[in-house]
Amino acid sequence: MNEKFATLRVEPRSGGVLLVTLDRPEVANAFNTRAALELDALFRRIGSEPQTRCAVLTGSGDKAFCAGADLKERNSLAESEWRAQHEVFERMFLAVRECPLPVIAAVNGASYAGGLELMLMCDFSYASKTARFALTEVSLGIMPGGGGTQTLPRVAGERRAKELILAACPFSAEEALAWGVVNKLCEPGRLLDEALEAAGRIASNAPLSVRQAKRAIRDGLQTDLISGMRLEIEAYNTLIGTEDRKEGIRAFNEKRKPKFTGR
Repeated sequence: MNEKFATLRVEPRSGGVLLVTLDRPEVANAFNTRAALELDALFRRIGSEPQTRCAVLTGSGDKAFCAGADLKERNSLAESEWRAQHEVFERMFLAVRECPLPVIAAVNGASYAGGLELMLMCDFSYASKTARFALTEVSLGIMPGGGGTQTLPRVAGERRAKELILAACPFSAEEALAWGVVNKLCEPGRLLDEALEAAGRIASNAPLSVRQAKRAIRDGLQTDLISGMRLEIEAYNTLIGTEDRKEGIRAFNEKRKPKFTGR
């Protein structure tokens, strides 16, 4: 991957893992229009790259994962410009959510407003014990517009989400773990290593199987149980004719580690 980004650092790691770092530490990694366009383009593309099997998304430095939208840039926008910019943000959030690859957030610091919404679009999250979280939009005369009113209730429950969103309440890493907002807390110096280790475990599995399992979970949760089970079987059946399915069974019977190729 040779493309250069102005607001991101993109680093291929071993085993098919891609490390994506929001790289605007001077503004707590807040995303401006350029950053949103670059995130959108990156996450729409990597799903078609066979060499990439899992992505880790983190922030530059040790103080902030992402502070949300860059309000300095927004300060001078007319209403029509604000709406147009927000459409770019909407595409960015959906690109992360709809990426066929697993995406792990490594939350290294403050995750506020759109930064928390971006984290919630990832498949799961590890966080530093010093991380802080909040959806602060109603205190600014707006409201969550990056999926926060939909994703937070789905992980933390309706009543908890109402409390946090309507009161713009910040919450700690320990509370985020207790409420299911993050999966694991890590020592600050170990966060990225542990997120990359999890990504490596995912990337070592059959990539087509991982993609189909992610799709079945994500899409199945949006429907009733029986429809979700039918969706699961549809996804399962696409794997029967793959070379990786045959290799997995051969490797099991030969008592060796499988060599998956994504075919």
